[in-house]
Amino acid sequence: MILGITGGIGCGKSTAAIGLERHGFRRLDSDALVREQILTEPALRAALRGRFGPEVLTADGSVSRARLGAQVFAHPDDLRWLEALTHPRLFALWRAAFAAEPDAKWAVEVPLLFEKELENWFDFTICVASAPEQQLARLEQRGLTRALAEQRISKQLPLAHKIELADFVLWNDGSVGFLQDQIDRLVESLTVVR
Repeated sequence: MILGITGGIGCGKSTAAIGLERHGFRRLDSDALVREQILTEPALRAALRGRFGPEVLTADGSVSRARLGAQVFAHPDDLRWLEALTHPRLFALWRAAFAAEPDAKWAVEVPLLFEKELENWFDFTICVASAPEQQLARLEQRGLTRALAEQRISKQLPLAHKIELADFVLWNDGSVGFLQDQIDRLVESLTVVR
C-alpha cells in the first residue's frame, strides 16, 4: 500500500507520516529527498548556478535554499524551470525505493500532490489540514515572516480544495495525541479496506 500525504505548508504532513511509521509504514519525505539527494548533485548545482548566478550557492558550494526559494517563489517561470529539473529526479527516487521494497507499506509526503496531478502514484491520498492561523503560526515558528509564509501558501492549491480531492483528511489543530488517534483509526479502516 502506498499512501500519498499532502496538505498545506505547515499543516503537519511530516508529523502525520511519522505517526504512520508507528504502524509499520516506510516514510518518504519528498522535501528531504530534494534537499539531501537532488540539490547535492553536482550537475544540478551547475544548472542552478547557470540560471541564477553564483549567489544561489553558499561559500562551500552547496545550494542556498533560502536564496533559491526567494527567487523561484517570486518568479513563476523560474519555479516551473526548477520543478522540471527536480521532479523527474524525485520520481526516480520514489520508483527506486518502491522497487527495493515492493512489499512495504509506504507513506510518501508530497506537498504538491494535487497541484501536479500525482494521484495515480498512490493507493490513497491523505490531506493533513489545520486552521489558517495555526498554519501561519507554525511557519513563523520555522523562521518565515508572515509575508513569506503567505507567499508560499499562495503557490499551493487552497487547502479546502485539497480536502475535497483527498480520500482521507486528518485535522492537525490539536495535540500530537489527537492527530495520532486519527491516524490509528485511519490505519484500522485501511486494514478493513485492503
